[in-house]
Amino acid sequence: MGRVTARRRVLRFRDGAFSERPDTLAAEEPMEIRVGGRPLTVTMRTPGDDFDLAVGFLVSEGVLHHADQVAGIRYCAGATADGGNTYNVVDVALAPGVAAPDASLERNFYTTSSCGLCGKASLDAVRTTAAWTVAEDPLRTTPEVLSALPDRLRAAQRVFEATGGLHAAGLFTADGELLVLREDVGRHNAVDKVVGHALREGLLPLRETILMVSGRASFELVQKAVMAGIPMLAAVSAPSSLAADLAAESGLTLVGFLRGTSMNVYTGTERLQPVPGTDRLQPAPVG
Repeated sequence: MGRVTARRRVLRFRDGAFSERPDTLAAEEPMEIRVGGRPLTVTMRTPGDDFDLAVGFLVSEGVLHHADQVAGIRYCAGATADGGNTYNVVDVALAPGVAAPDASLERNFYTTSSCGLCGKASLDAVRTTAAWTVAEDPLRTTPEVLSALPDRLRAAQRVFEATGGLHAAGLFTADGELLVLREDVGRHNAVDKVVGHALREGLLPLRETILMVSGRASFELVQKAVMAGIPMLAAVSAPSSLAADLAAESGLTLVGFLRGTSMNVYTGTERLQPVPGTDRLQPAPVG
């Protein structure tokens, strides 16, 4: 099994002097996802929760919706010339009757840590029809609950504390209780690991939950939330315009710049309870 962290000696300059010291880095290794023995994609990820990552990716692509659609998951032996197992090739066997991924979704290149959509033929290719709608989800929460999520996310990041180099995705209840957290060098991988865990536990769709992510809110992360039935996505940084467009179309609540007691609510403002003393939420100015 691959390591989550790696140690390296570094030359450090501080207070006008050089010194040598060991440093802990977040591990990054390629992982190939196969479906029924057929290669589908390669992603750069932090080893760990690899089976969750594989099936979470397939949820995002609209291939899987329920745990019983997976017949088995395994690491592929013989991945090296000498027949060894690198634990970097995962094969997902689909249950009988489950359609394999469309050939147009195959990605015969490396998906980078920062972008899981690079190489998509067109925007239409990622507007996958979701198995559930989030538009009518009854989730309601408060600004106070949301304001506490970044600190709760950071407090639960064990590997980040050692390396400072990982993204995180955490799934929370409307009251701010952490249900599951995953870390990875790629923010999209961290989300796939959360979603894959939920699928394997039979929890999809993830009704009345909040997905909190470190970094920005990209189009892909909105798509992944919608595909998992998550009605709210919150991020510590900015969303893209396309992310906001998809959130609005899908009925997802999108929160950005969630820092301290401030935040911008871009779509789905009805899910935030009014601040005491006011009769409604004041949306951020447009411009």
